[in-house]
Amino acid sequence: MLHRNAPLSVEGRHRLVERCKTRPIAHVAADMGISRQCASKWVNRHRRFGEAGLSDRPSAPHRHPTATPAEVVVRIERLRRDRKWSARRIALELMAEGTAVSVRTVGRHLAHLGLNRRRFLDPTGENNRTPRRIVARWPGHMVHLDVKKVGVIPDGGGWRVHGKGSEQAKQVERAKNTATGKSGARRSYTYLHSAVDGFSRLAYTEALPDEKARTAIGFTHRARAFFAAHGITRIHRIVTDNGSCYRAHDFATALRGARHQRITPYTPRHNGKVERYQRILGEEFLYAHVWTSEQHRTDALTVWNVHYNYHRPHTTAGNRPPASRLHTGVTNVQASYS
Repeated sequence: MLHRNAPLSVEGRHRLVERCKTRPIAHVAADMGISRQCASKWVNRHRRFGEAGLSDRPSAPHRHPTATPAEVVVRIERLRRDRKWSARRIALELMAEGTAVSVRTVGRHLAHLGLNRRRFLDPTGENNRTPRRIVARWPGHMVHLDVKKVGVIPDGGGWRVHGKGSEQAKQVERAKNTATGKSGARRSYTYLHSAVDGFSRLAYTEALPDEKARTAIGFTHRARAFFAAHGITRIHRIVTDNGSCYRAHDFATALRGARHQRITPYTPRHNGKVERYQRILGEEFLYAHVWTSEQHRTDALTVWNVHYNYHRPHTTAGNRPPASRLHTGVTNVQASYS
């Protein structure tokens, strides 16, 4: 594409050639505001190649000394189509075969071939790997742990109560400036530690001040006591992400013989039961009500635990509360707890 200050377009080159048939090239170049060398270039191209010589040529070089050999590109495509390997896996395989190709280069060739996305290999999904569900077979078979980080609500309510232009909203903005090095109030967060039984979806949540290892260990002990009160006396497997509090050496003291299973990095779906619970927590509790203080929300969290476990229908439990799937059933909790 021509830039906005280009003196000659394709049509202008035609006019240049026609004028040079009856006038000297230097005179025509001066009239058209271009150099004599530029005019001679287009006239000579027209003489050698005809009308095709007046078109723009690609700017790509004729030779690519460092280009990936064609046989390597074919090998990349074959490994991608046949084995559905990632760019990193293909690069490692080529390295083992004696061909040094970077992961970025493999990814670039896959994008050029239209194979950079997994769904491009088989649009119909016929050859895709069959997804396997993570199923807990009995209460306590798998207990999922996770932490949700939420902002602390100032006394009197935040900007959701008072509006964007209020003093509370300005306090939030001043707190955000702390991250950029500007002066302002320090950010404060509350960490919602949650434990979900994979079989019944029975959940237990606490609002704690941090997500350190000792805090996660204390929460795990209290969650274990909560589950024991509902008949889950033995936990066989504890599933967590790769957070620092769960990777700590001292966290093993909270297992008590249970197997600690950490999910694949950057794969939250492997811990999907507690992730889905946190989405419900956000939609139906955290952002569904107006909170006037952090203490107000913390006190209501206990009520939410009762509501979720004993009164809220869950599709996994056949549109019944999670506690209904336990052997102890629903304890004697009043339907109205206001």
